[in-house]
Amino acid sequence: AHRGCFDLTQHVNASGKDLSYFDEETKAKYLPAVVEPALGADRALLVFLIDAYEKEEDRTVLRLHPRLAPYKVAVFPLVRNKPDIVELAASIEKDLRPHMRTTFDDSGNVGKRYYRQDEIGTPLCVTVDYESLEKHDVTVRDRDTKQQVRVGLDQLLGYLNERLA
Repeated sequence: AHRGCFDLTQHVNASGKDLSYFDEETKAKYLPAVVEPALGADRALLVFLIDAYEKEEDRTVLRLHPRLAPYKVAVFPLVRNKPDIVELAASIEKDLRPHMRTTFDDSGNVGKRYYRQDEIGTPLCVTVDYESLEKHDVTVRDRDTKQQVRVGLDQLLGYLNERLA
């Protein structure tokens, strides 16, 4: 914090000592200004958040490093009115939970779910759809690129760990 000469002025008034500086070149006498650096966890966290925050034309993204993200993976059913899809999505989220911080979301449409996760910094989203039931794979979407790839359920944990490393 830039404290100016307030602290030294208070000290001079309390102690009666002259703490001013005399500059030989300019023949001026003045009290030096005080700059008080501060560092704490709150400031470091704020720096990470400001650096990661990005407002795009159509969305807000918190591009946190995966280690700092509150959730590593969000799991969604494509639609919430198909019990088979919802059950598979819930099962996948439950299976991933012991290995990483996950969240399950079935509210609103899938586009809004993606954008909600983008805003809180979740690096990857797993979407269970009709094809997942037949082919035993899911769509994994990357927060930063918005690219989507199909990944088999038997390879999902390894794929996610690799992407989050």
